[in-house]
Amino acid sequence: MSHFSYTCGPKDKNLLAMTIGEAFDNTVARFPEREALVVRHQQLRYTWAQLADAVDRYARGLLALRLKPGDRLGIWAPNCAEWCIVQFASAKVGVVLVNINPAYRTSELEYALKQSGCKWLICARAFKTSDYHAMLSGLLPELAQYLPGELTSSRLPELRGVVSLAAEPPSDFLSWYELGALGTAVAPEQLLTCQSELHFDQPINIQYTSGTTGFPKGATLSHYNILNNGYMAGVSLKLTEHDRLVIPVPLYHCFGMVLGNLCCLTHGSTMIYPGDAFDPLVTLATVAEEKATALYGVPTMFIAELDHPQRSSFDLSSLRTGIMAGATCPVEVMRRVISDMHMKEVQIAYGMTETSPVSLQTSADDELEIRVATVGRTQPQLESKIVDEAGNLVVHGQIGELCTRGYSVMIGYWGNPKATAEAIDQDGWMRTGDLAIMDEQGYVSIVGRSKDMIIRGGENIYPRELEEFFFSPPAVADVQVIGIPDQKYGEEVVAWIKFHPAHSATADELRSWCKERIAHFKTPRHFRFVDSFPMTVTGKIQKFRMREISIEELLPAPVDGSVTR
Repeated sequence: MSHFSYTCGPKDKNLLAMTIGEAFDNTVARFPEREALVVRHQQLRYTWAQLADAVDRYARGLLALRLKPGDRLGIWAPNCAEWCIVQFASAKVGVVLVNINPAYRTSELEYALKQSGCKWLICARAFKTSDYHAMLSGLLPELAQYLPGELTSSRLPELRGVVSLAAEPPSDFLSWYELGALGTAVAPEQLLTCQSELHFDQPINIQYTSGTTGFPKGATLSHYNILNNGYMAGVSLKLTEHDRLVIPVPLYHCFGMVLGNLCCLTHGSTMIYPGDAFDPLVTLATVAEEKATALYGVPTMFIAELDHPQRSSFDLSSLRTGIMAGATCPVEVMRRVISDMHMKEVQIAYGMTETSPVSLQTSADDELEIRVATVGRTQPQLESKIVDEAGNLVVHGQIGELCTRGYSVMIGYWGNPKATAEAIDQDGWMRTGDLAIMDEQGYVSIVGRSKDMIIRGGENIYPRELEEFFFSPPAVADVQVIGIPDQKYGEEVVAWIKFHPAHSATADELRSWCKERIAHFKTPRHFRFVDSFPMTVTGKIQKFRMREISIEELLPAPVDGSVTR
């Protein structure tokens, strides 16, 4: 074996050369009467045959809206049956589904819809404190002036209308029921014809990831990208049609829609949504009552489940496996997941939205230490390497930037060739921005991030985006955003604020400013008001020094005197 940090994953499993629609139809044909989808909070259950009926009806509904392959359709909703139906229906007609974070506020929503050029948006009535109808009416006052499908808006010139999932939406929204009714007027043969003209390399999904430039970038993924990534993750988990997977992670993210829905689709397993958002008690009850064999989550979710006072009252013995991803897993948490939740084959997965998402994964046979100290080895049909700043391979045990290449690498960032070229080199290698070490067996450990990204509870937050946002309040003259360790969420956001002369604001006032404008998880937990920032003699901001000061001021010193805060 070479002593350089390069590996190629196993090639014993062939990739699926088909569209998501073809894979869906294959699974329906194989397991028509097996349970496909369980949505606990909506009290809905579908066999694969029943799900196919709904998917085909709404796929024909999308055709009735005059959507065609390559057009973009936004979905802005928490986990629900309709989300799953839209995912598969849009894939059947080749319409690119644009995932919009349910926590987005109006400015973020507007950016995603405009940048992607969405022609229609499907939205929930509301979610938590967000009134989607009110937010859309404020963003698009023209909705009240036009019939659904005929919208003309200067702010969103390509948007034609909005479909609401509400039982009784306002008249300026098309209802979910009406969309289904439109589908009944479209001949099934028209859907079959449309489906037959698609190919697996076409784009089918756009997911927005915050960028260091301050503007989210739309990672554009093909059928081939995400269908095969879900399939390979399921191969590692040894899923079959007898498995039942509980999916408490959000569908708008790759974790939910790829490792959840598409993983189940390609193996005939049952998709189970405990609720519209994560709740540890609801998740535990779902696992027990649905006799689930697999469970997903980020470490903070598993910690909440393990620490719930009622956990011991639930029979979790049906569990066998699952995936923990989104952040580093503490060894004690992994031990407890294996022993207390019976997940002896639980695995760690690593990746990024731009790689569909998983590029490295542990296996069911790996020792506990491997499953907590590393993110596993290269997934089948992919390559991994670790390079220095000049792009040269480093030797085993040496730190460098992790890069990945293969079927999972995105098509590119939607409408942003410059950012695409910066992320993917001419040889097809995706630069992850993560610093890593590879050992002689090919196991990779993530040791840091070359970017400033903050990961809070599995959500990626880029300081530059927040810094640009905080220039909006009139009192703020300058701002720097950093992350500090947090026991519950992994990291928390700290904003250092410098005010204009004779101006000021309180932390509560700034949080209130955030509330109606940005997602809740981006709102800083801590604010520090300063007259200046730590700088080098050349005037460069010293974020590492800011982080040290913030940790010293905000985090209590460990009792044992260690410095692992």
